[in-house]
Amino acid sequence: MDIAIILPYKENFSREYAGAVSLFVNDMCNNSLYKKNIKILGSTNYKKILSKSYINIKFKKNFFKSTNLEYVKSIVKNYEIKKYDLIELHNRPLYVTYLRNLNFTKNIIFYFHNDPLSMNGSKTLDSRKYLVKNCNFILFNSNWSKKRFLDNLNLSSSEIKKLKVVYQSSEKPKNIDFTKKRKIITFVGKLNKAKGYDLFGKATIKILNKHKDWKANIVGDEPREKINFSHNRFIKHGFLEYKKTQNILKKTSISVICSRWNEPLGRSSLESSANGCAVIISNRGGLRETITNGVILKNLSINELYEKINYLIINNKIRKKFQKLSYKNFYLTNLYVSNLLDNIRKEILFKSNIFNINKNKLRILNIYNIGQKANHRIYNISIGKKFTNGFIRNNHDVIEISDRDFVRQNRKFGISNTAKFDEYLLETFKNYNPDLVFFGHSENIHRKTLQNLKEINKKILISQWNEDPMMQGLEDSKDNIKKLKKFEDLVDMSFITTSPDVIKKKHNIKNLSFFFIPVDRNIECFNVYNMKPKNDLFYAMSHGVNRGTLKRGKFDNRIKFLNKLTTYLEGIDYDFYGYENVEPVWADKFYKALIECKMGLNLSRGEPTKYYTSNRIASLIGNGLLTFIDRKTEIDRIFNKNEVIFYNSIPDLADKIRFYKTNEKSRINIAKKGQKKYFKLFNEKNTSEYLVKKILGKNISLFY
Repeated sequence: MDIAIILPYKENFSREYAGAVSLFVNDMCNNSLYKKNIKILGSTNYKKILSKSYINIKFKKNFFKSTNLEYVKSIVKNYEIKKYDLIELHNRPLYVTYLRNLNFTKNIIFYFHNDPLSMNGSKTLDSRKYLVKNCNFILFNSNWSKKRFLDNLNLSSSEIKKLKVVYQSSEKPKNIDFTKKRKIITFVGKLNKAKGYDLFGKATIKILNKHKDWKANIVGDEPREKINFSHNRFIKHGFLEYKKTQNILKKTSISVICSRWNEPLGRSSLESSANGCAVIISNRGGLRETITNGVILKNLSINELYEKINYLIINNKIRKKFQKLSYKNFYLTNLYVSNLLDNIRKEILFKSNIFNINKNKLRILNIYNIGQKANHRIYNISIGKKFTNGFIRNNHDVIEISDRDFVRQNRKFGISNTAKFDEYLLETFKNYNPDLVFFGHSENIHRKTLQNLKEINKKILISQWNEDPMMQGLEDSKDNIKKLKKFEDLVDMSFITTSPDVIKKKHNIKNLSFFFIPVDRNIECFNVYNMKPKNDLFYAMSHGVNRGTLKRGKFDNRIKFLNKLTTYLEGIDYDFYGYENVEPVWADKFYKALIECKMGLNLSRGEPTKYYTSNRIASLIGNGLLTFIDRKTEIDRIFNKNEVIFYNSIPDLADKIRFYKTNEKSRINIAKKGQKKYFKLFNEKNTSEYLVKKILGKNISLFY
């Protein structure tokens, strides 16, 4: 999707004097999936531009004509604006009218940064109705602004859906050292009465006279209104570049935003929260929506502001509590809000541009290892196969491509020929013209090939998945994360079986979503709890599904775990594969061994990590075995103790195995409930529907 963002005339998209709109647009572009396809158009005399994507508009002004109209005319005439799929306009409602009057028919998103009822082009009911009719979406930086727009305006339900709140955002530091917070009170903003600077100054001077070890930092200016305060610890920095302001806020203990006017949002309070300040705000406009934890002034006066600042100073514990909660609960990060905006863009893409979609039925190209080389012995653990089954049962059309089998079958002199696979994929794409390219664990697709697909069809959706572990401390995880990042900027969504929270702590991968290993009644087809197994405990592992056999000398955490566990299993009939020189079992042999066991151990490689499990969990719970899972995986957030047995240690696990060996009624009841829950939440149809909706940018939860 090619996107043109048109800034208000004279908006300073510059590091020298950037306003809230410029900072917001720049942050959103830097974090967007579409950042390589975005151009920002504006007009400024400043030189230090924020982004290389910016184009400065030069045009001749006419004393007798509107400068804003001439600005828009120049953009349409001289900058090939019609080649873009989407135009995003900021904070000048009249620009919508200008564009439509110039016979501009492309998609438009309009973003309000101010009170709609105070702006030319949205003051009247008719003008607001015009905006709703002529925009795909209208975005507001707060619910307060949205309510103002809706004042006395009657809209249909479909029109209401066009109105969305997309808050402004702030960069959240990865870590805040609260011990480095200084005894500083900070004010950031215009130094005028509308911002309450006069109240702040008078209250703060009193504070500084009382608390000799505190000082005040003031960031901002106001050439049109002179309000002067003098104190040796009342420090005026003037206007500062964004990064310098952030550095001050990181050290600030108390941040004050005491506006008199109804601020639609308030970027200063957002940034203060993100940097772990104890925030004091006035109860005006959308300011309340910028903080999760803070002090709200009921009566905007010098005395009340003084009392609130003084309260936070003398109550050290309460001040620090507010600081930590502000930081902990801050969620309006640049990445989070950028994803919201990208999802709205995708919705336009979905509704307007994908011409193959017929009543939500997609054409899907599903690329994964089908396993022909292995004579289909991995069919029962193939996630790609379950995805295909789910897609088809949800009325989508699917073509499957087995990249590894194709490359193997087209080797030349024993050398892999991935170039031939790229050619095959490209030609198949042209013939089938899919809506979605979905691939997993493919090392045979090149970035250039995906770029070519996007050139052929700019509306194509592309997503990847990876079922392998991604926890810290496991060597393979580094490679798995590297594979994800390879296509990060080319895919609409990446799906993994480890909780994204774990990855985001160290790796900033965009549009990352979790999926749980699916089950399929055609594959997980047994109810072991209704059978009479001869063995107690089942466990099967391998050294790679493609290898199939044990690799001599290979040793990992699972072997160490089993070595210790077996010392506790006297009297337990266990059947382990891939352990103590017993070769792994596959396909039908796997099932014949599995259904002869009452219980199964869900043990994966690496340290137990939030939500991660290999695909063995589907085989165990899905086929009705009572299943044991390490509590540290936090899967007890999904299944409860009446559906799965969670253990805390190896001795605890052994005790529970012995207990359920002799308590058959409880074992059967729990196994049955676990299987029922699994198929209810994570069957192949539910999982594939979740994947598609996530890729399309729709708001959907997997299990919460």
